Amino acid sequence: MGEGGSLPTMDLMRSEPMQLARIIIPMESAHRTISYLGDLGLFQFKDLNTGKSPFQRTFATQIKRSGEMARKLRFFKDQMMKAGLFASSWPSYGSEFSLDELEVKLGELEAELTEMNANTEKLQRAYNELLEYKLVLQKASEFFHRAQSSATSQQREFGDRLVEGSMDSPLLLEQEMTTDISKQVKLGFVSGLVPRDKSMAFERILFRATRGNVFLKQDVVQEPVCDPVQGEKVEKNVFVVFYSGERAKNKVLKICDAFGANQLKTTIDVGILHWSSVVQSIANQFDQWNNLVKKEKSIYHTLNTLSFDVTKKCLVAEGWCPVFATSQIQNALQKATIDSNSQVGAIFEILHAKESPPTYFRTNKFTSAFQEIVDAYGVAKYREANPGLYTIVTFPFLFAVMFGDWGHGICLFLVTLFLIIREKKYSSQKLGDIMEMAFGGRYVIIMMSIFSIYTGFIYNEFFSVPFELFGRSAYDCRDPSCKDATTIGMIKVRETYPFGVDPIWHGTRSELPFLNSLKMKMSILLGVAQMNLGIILSYYNAKYQFIPQMIFLNSLFGYLSLLIIVKWCTGSQADLYHILIYMFLSPMDDLGENQLFWGQKYLQILLLLSALVAVPWMLIPKPLLLKKQYEERHQGQTYAPLHSLDENIESEMYESHGGHEEFEFSEVLVHQLIHTIEFVLGSVSNTASYLRLWALSLAHSELSSVFYEKVLLLAWGYNSVVILIIGIIVFVFATVGVLLVMETLSAFLHALRLHWVEFQNKFYEGDGYKFDPFSFASVGEEDD
Repeated sequence: MGEGGSLPTMDLMRSEPMQLARIIIPMESAHRTISYLGDLGLFQFKDLNTGKSPFQRTFATQIKRSGEMARKLRFFKDQMMKAGLFASSWPSYGSEFSLDELEVKLGELEAELTEMNANTEKLQRAYNELLEYKLVLQKASEFFHRAQSSATSQQREFGDRLVEGSMDSPLLLEQEMTTDISKQVKLGFVSGLVPRDKSMAFERILFRATRGNVFLKQDVVQEPVCDPVQGEKVEKNVFVVFYSGERAKNKVLKICDAFGANQLKTTIDVGILHWSSVVQSIANQFDQWNNLVKKEKSIYHTLNTLSFDVTKKCLVAEGWCPVFATSQIQNALQKATIDSNSQVGAIFEILHAKESPPTYFRTNKFTSAFQEIVDAYGVAKYREANPGLYTIVTFPFLFAVMFGDWGHGICLFLVTLFLIIREKKYSSQKLGDIMEMAFGGRYVIIMMSIFSIYTGFIYNEFFSVPFELFGRSAYDCRDPSCKDATTIGMIKVRETYPFGVDPIWHGTRSELPFLNSLKMKMSILLGVAQMNLGIILSYYNAKYQFIPQMIFLNSLFGYLSLLIIVKWCTGSQADLYHILIYMFLSPMDDLGENQLFWGQKYLQILLLLSALVAVPWMLIPKPLLLKKQYEERHQGQTYAPLHSLDENIESEMYESHGGHEEFEFSEVLVHQLIHTIEFVLGSVSNTASYLRLWALSLAHSELSSVFYEKVLLLAWGYNSVVILIIGIIVFVFATVGVLLVMETLSAFLHALRLHWVEFQNKFYEGDGYKFDPFSFASVGEEDD
């Protein structure tokens, strides 16, 4: 399904007429021909080489070559993301490459970047090691400076009054005073950095391994340090370990290695600037290169679906195209022949199709989202009646019946309007999953919001608050005591409120019973109307089922809708449940006080008989017609024309029996019996299903009323600014989170169910397949 900015004359009720075509293309112009057809995007190629594996096909080498170039471009994209760069959206003039030149260029750049990355990694590690070395020197110098100051002060304090060999004299001081070198203890040390979270374990292991024969000093490094091995910022401590003897030294070194306490190396160089300049030059031309590689890869994939003719000098393509695109395709073929300097032009011919063509609807950015709602249920069969046209109105309207509040509708409208205003910016960006769905359905949502404002005016609700927008209420209280009474305590003093629900109903004890009755009956009327629309549309697919289905539905539920309207107009107190039940149980009894109009009893008998006649009418004629058509075809007419009076019957016979199997009348009769039972029972369940319009509308109204009265008005009642601010915040978050998000999603899903099940199952099979033409526009959107 295509999406464009403008709409030519089109028929959304039916898919575009399609044709099967064959194109014979000379080898010298094959590449350019496929390229021009990709720019046109109106030809769906059939794979004529299904018996060959991908490696056995003619252009497998070219595809492998394009795939390798695509791999290099993905590598460049990773480097650009690492540098924080994005592909330039400006075209690069004067930098056009052929595919061969681009392949060489990409290879050179990949080799250069790979070498630079290896060098940069070494340099960065050396740089980090030197930073750690600097920190160790700074902290270690502080250790020794403090130790030297402490030792000097102790020597001055004890030097005059302590004798050599005293138990109170420091050991190291005694060693320094010893003149015999062989008796002096030689101390070694190891310094470095250890991760802070491992420092305590490092200290315990050192103590246990050396049995306390080491001296460890640690100090905290205030700022995180970039680890040379991991390349990440890590909090570390500087340590100095003093030991005596080779065995202690070996143990200390092994423990340091185990804990990642880094030893120090010296080497440094700078090459990041050159790397950044190379990546920047790639970013300036990345989109151009990427598009070229994607196009080339898609062209060769398409060429692999073509077959050679017997002379091996031409390629033969077969595929589907819309009838209206014939002249455009022929122009593209002629242009490719001229630009390729080919001596022989491509040949375009129409073939007779035995298989069912793909389905193609021309849509624009407004109608495409509504068509996607229909296609999510199932793609229409070729030339099947398409509900997409009616979904543009019925879907947002049924949503609005459940979401009727013009305050909430305005909020939804403003948010969606913002998305539409900035659609050019957002369409070129990568959005999140939820944002992507909301943006893709922006025109559906704005239609939902417009209809919600309309139904909100009908319900007279603005965040559950009524307003006298279209005039004053028709009723006034007879006395002050009737404020909490029903309408019995009110008198009509003015003309009927001109539009929507009279605001006097809101806040009274009779509000809920009144709105319940109104919305329940309104739901039945809307449901019967939409189901009738579905049956009318079934005329386009199977005209022989249209009349009995229409008679059956309206004999029961059409009559119920008539009773609802008559009761509203006359103000009668008749019990509609009683009328409908006893229409079946006792059709000959007098109606008594439940009679709404003259002749109602006889009309009910007539409708009941009509419903009974409609059931065998739905069951018997279709199998007989299928049998008759089967016999006529096998008497000489082998193939049926593509456009026939009843395409659904013909396609059903040929799809289920392959056009050549024996016709099983009993099997078709059982199949039709199942459909008849499904329709009869479905008419009852589908009508009841539309009561969800009443239920969700009531739930939305009551939730809105609770948030307004129990949060906002309650906070207003306290004479405190703080409580009022808190109440407003809670009200805003509750309204947005529950009513504008959760209720929107709930009403959307229920409207979706009503369209898919209650509406579309009356006429729509949805077992076709989409027209999927070869197009560079769609290739550019796909990820490798």
